[in-house]
Formats: sequence, C-alpha cells, structure tokens
Amino acid sequence: MWPFSKKGISGFSGSSTAEQVTHGIDAIGLTAIVTGASSGIGVETMRVLALRGVHVIVAVRNKVAANDIKEAILKEIPSAKIDVMELDLSSLESVKKFASEFNSSGLPLNILINNAGIMLCPFMLSKDNIELHFATNHLGHFLLTNLLLDTMKKTAHQSKKEGRIVNVSAKAYIFAYPEGIRFDKINDQSSYSKWGAYGQSKLANILHANELARRLKDDGVDIIVNSLHPGIILTNLSRHMSVIDGIIKVIGKLVMKNVQQGAATTCYVALHPQVKGVSGEYFSESNVAKLRSQGRDADLANNLWDFSMNLIKDK
Repeated sequence: MWPFSKKGISGFSGSSTAEQVTHGIDAIGLTAIVTGASSGIGVETMRVLALRGVHVIVAVRNKVAANDIKEAILKEIPSAKIDVMELDLSSLESVKKFASEFNSSGLPLNILINNAGIMLCPFMLSKDNIELHFATNHLGHFLLTNLLLDTMKKTAHQSKKEGRIVNVSAKAYIFAYPEGIRFDKINDQSSYSKWGAYGQSKLANILHANELARRLKDDGVDIIVNSLHPGIILTNLSRHMSVIDGIIKVIGKLVMKNVQQGAATTCYVALHPQVKGVSGEYFSESNVAKLRSQGRDADLANNLWDFSMNLIKDK
C-alpha cells in the first residue's frame, strides 16, 4: 500500500486507484491504444479503460499473454471491448507495420497511451542499432505517435471530442546523463550507465510530450499531450535489478504502490474531465507536478524532436 500521500488539488493522491480516479466517467464511444498492456500497470490501465466503456486496442509483443489477460477481463467485464495487436517498439519496422494496420482498420483513435517500457537493461542495441532504452522507451513511441497523429486529428475533428496522448515517463528522468540527451553518444558503450540510459529515455518521454503539445497548440489541433510519473511500483520492469530484488520484495508492500494505484495517474490523465484543455504538463499522483529544469528545457525538447526525426528517416 501507499500510506504516505495527501490529496492534491484534483482531490486524489498517491493512494487513489485507477477505478477511484475514473469513478462515474462514461467513456463509451472512445477508442484507445495502450502499448505494453500485457503486464504491470498496462494491464490495469486496459482493464479500467474497458470498465469505463473505452474500446481498447492492446499493442504488445506477447499476443498470447495479452489474449489470456483479455479473456480474464471479459469474464469480469462481459461488455469490455478489447482487441490485441502485435507491436515491438524496439523495431521501427514493427511500429510502421502496426500503424499501417491500425490506420487501415477504419477505427477512430481518441486516446494514445505510450505506456510500454524497459528498465535498467545491460547495454544492448535494438534491431535498428540504437541503444535499447532509447529505442524502446522513446523512439518507438515517437514514431508510433507520428504515424497515428493524422488518425487522431481526424477523429478529434469528426467527433468534436478532444484527443489525448499520454506518455508514461518516470521520476527517474532525474537520473539522466548530465547533458540530458546524449545526442552524439547515444550508442556509446564505453560510458554507458543503466540508470543514465533509463533516465535519458524517461526524460525523452517528457520532452517529446512537451514539444508535441507545443506544436499541436500552435496548429490549433484539439489534442492534448501530457507526461506522467506513475509512482514506484513493484512490476517486472525491475527484473534486471536482481541484486536488490530481495530488499524490494521485503519493503515493497510498505513503500511502493500496488498496480491499481500505479495505473491511477495514467487513467486520470487519459479520461478525467479535470484534464480537459491541459497540455504540456507533467503529472504525478493524479495531480500536476513540478519538473526539474531539464524537463522544462524547450531548446532540448526541440533538439530531441529534430534528432528523433532524423533517426526515423534514416531507417
């Protein structure tokens, strides 16, 4: 449980659950894509969105696991509308294939939740020869968002309903390398740090949301974009932290959020009417939160945008 938080302006806190922050919300008619919804907070996000009436498209690497979860949710919520599609965010080819298939389906898209992520992996390169944290946590989502944006714009225009893009970041963005984003050393193994690389990718999630929010606002598009910290949650993201795994298991129930609490901020930002018109913000515990200077750096965000565009164009 999470007993150490107080309610913020929204009326919610770190102990609020995803069901609590969406209580009374009717989301029937909305369609959402949730990446990485085969484990951890992604599963609870999918379940609660479906509970509120959202048609959820689950974008995952492991379709077997996701289909098993889907069947379990359908037993609990027979009215749930859930579809499973394959997506490997570490592969730009897979991202392009997913986006093409979705855009060709004729489905609307009101909400995009960029939730999937990896954490504290040893140095590895993606299929596109990009450091794996940056490739999976940021670049795959950056490309996915770009490829789905026209569908989201069309949906917002035709439905007259605000679109929402949610980047699930983490407070670990504070552990990014000193320069924030290592544009000239993105694949440098000699100076690689697990925490630095993970923090860099989470900082990139925030900067991506900020820059996209600015661009959409300038274009007068009715789509908001925000990032968030879900909290410290005991999930399989920590599987590469074997040295302290025992300690985590001992203290986890006392100081970490459970999955129901961990999915709350994502569901709040995706569905709650309090967030209407709020864009380019960073949320924690279902409330707007303050960012350190790197997370607010507009020049760094713009440079990351250009860098990311060049990377996806080269592949």
